[in-house]
Amino acid sequence: MKLPQLEKLVVAALEEIKGRDIEVINTAKLTPLFERIVIACGDSNRQVRSLARNVEDKVREAGGHIISTEGEDSGEWVLVDLGDIVVHVMQPAIRSYYNLEELWGGKGPTRVRKALAAPAVQES
Repeated sequence: MKLPQLEKLVVAALEEIKGRDIEVINTAKLTPLFERIVIACGDSNRQVRSLARNVEDKVREAGGHIISTEGEDSGEWVLVDLGDIVVHVMQPAIRSYYNLEELWGGKGPTRVRKALAAPAVQES
C-alpha cells in the first residue's frame, strides 16, 4: 500500500470513531525508520484501545500489514506500528505530558495535516 493511501486510511479510521486532535507529522527527513507519525486522542482507556483496534482492522481489510502494537493493556497510550507510519493514540493528559508534536517538529514545516474532529455537541 502506498504512503498517501495508508495515511488517508489511518486518519479515516481514527475519525470514524471520534478520535480527536488528529495530527500527521512528516518524519521522512528526521529518521529513516518511518515516514509519518499520526497522533490522536481518545477520552478513555476504552476509546484509546478502540481507536487503535479500528486502525488495525481497517489496515488489515485494505491488505496492509501491522508490524506491532504496544500499550493495549493500559489503554493510556497505544502505539500501532505500520512500517511507514507509526500511530500514537493517547489520552489527552499523556499526550500533553510527552508532547510528541514538539519532539518531532510538528509545529513547523514538517506538519502534513491537522485533522479536526467535529466539536462535541453540548446538550442544554
